[in-house]
Amino acid sequence: MHPDDSMYQRRYTVAEYFALEEQSDMRHEYYRGEIFPMDGIGPEAMAGATFAHNTLKQNCVMALRQGLRGSGCRVFDENVRLASADDDHFTYPDVLVTCHPADRAETRVVRHPGLIIEILSASTELRDRGWEFQQYQRLPDLQQYVLVPQKRMLVESYTRTNHGTWELTTLRQLTDTLELVSLKMGVPLAAIYEDVELPPLRLADV
Repeated sequence: MHPDDSMYQRRYTVAEYFALEEQSDMRHEYYRGEIFPMDGIGPEAMAGATFAHNTLKQNCVMALRQGLRGSGCRVFDENVRLASADDDHFTYPDVLVTCHPADRAETRVVRHPGLIIEILSASTELRDRGWEFQQYQRLPDLQQYVLVPQKRMLVESYTRTNHGTWELTTLRQLTDTLELVSLKMGVPLAAIYEDVELPPLRLADV
């Protein structure tokens, strides 16, 4: 089913939203009755994910699955839906990890992620840094939120502290390692950016 403007001018129940996603050719975010196309609207959105986006996502998933093998934790990519604690928000993070036993009984929705990773793009970066992160902070089990840009080597990791605040660690070098403390593992930036061709760094990017 292809979207049209009328889809975004009405309100949906959660059940109606789930039924819509079963039939739709594209993913939608749900927030308190409203739905939004996940990748925005316009030429960039219609073109789909770039090679860099797809490679970065796959690299993260492969490194996590290898490091978590036998742990009971599960790694999912952008086709698995994430639910908020009170079911008023549903979305599809690029990568998420859950180690919570309650999520093993689910088949379509993760409710207790410990880690979320978003691959930044021009159409989603502001939202991932702002409103989306605010919504993720409502998830009581979330311990770490990681942002991975496509066009430069710069990984930003937000870790929840014992006081409920979020501590930022910035990584810029191939020799740096992204520490996932709650998962008791690390992922080298060299593994995250493997086979990704980065454009030359401009002064505006520094």
